[in-house]
Amino acid sequence: MLVELRIRDYAVVEDLTVSLGPGLNVLTGETGAGKSIIVGALSLLLGERASSDVVRTGADRATVEAVFDVDGLAGVQGLADEHGFRVEDGLL
Repeated sequence: MLVELRIRDYAVVEDLTVSLGPGLNVLTGETGAGKSIIVGALSLLLGERASSDVVRTGADRATVEAVFDVDGLAGVQGLADEHGFRVEDGLL
């Protein structure tokens, strides 16, 4: 389960951390509030290719990071280990 999303210098976002809880999480806001930016950042995490157009003006690079709760998912923890990702306290 996705528990945290961190976005830096992506589109118009300078620095944003979104914490997600168990159950249903809903993004709401007026037009232009940044909902699509968050969805775009999630797409990058899922493997979508990025272009330099998404780097915020004046920044050298954009970063999108996520924290996943993989506690009890031995298969995921094994894959993470195989690919050099560190799992600590059930979080990847």
